[in-house]
Amino acid sequence: MFKRIAEFDNRVSEYWTNHHFSGRANRILRFYVRLGDGYIWALFIAFLFWRGGLDNFLPILWHALTALAISLLGYWVIKLWIKRPRPFDANPAIKAEVPPLDKYSFPSGHTMNNLAVASAVFYSVPQYGWVMVLLPLTWGLLRVYFGVHWLSDVVGGFLLGILSYVIGHAIWILVTATFGIG
Repeated sequence: MFKRIAEFDNRVSEYWTNHHFSGRANRILRFYVRLGDGYIWALFIAFLFWRGGLDNFLPILWHALTALAISLLGYWVIKLWIKRPRPFDANPAIKAEVPPLDKYSFPSGHTMNNLAVASAVFYSVPQYGWVMVLLPLTWGLLRVYFGVHWLSDVVGGFLLGILSYVIGHAIWILVTATFGIG
């Protein structure tokens, strides 16, 4: 089964990295995908703080940080256990067009970690959070397009991001109930 997934991933990556948009569109998409490095969260934090004030903002922040802590822990354990090579390392026909943040491919941290945080935001403020849930998936797909992830890395990152949020949320509920905060 893993061999078939790897073959499918390779076909998808070769196709996507050899069928690009215009140079201008690619520059815009490179800028957009770099927002997944965490930069957009600063703007979103400022927006949430501005819209809700400190009393409404702090529970969202702690909830999101709990999910992120679980996600980062799982991400590094899985990444260093699996040690899956990135597409540009495994296939000379694929070129990395954005810088990878670490050596290995699975899971997509852009998808996993950002989705864990976005899920916490969505839970707390769904009227704004739905936008933040869409971003990690598009960032992950663009990282396939730019040759630094396999499609299954993004799917795995998506599922692990949701799992991280669920575990983080359970911890958040336990902590808030135990200490009467939130």
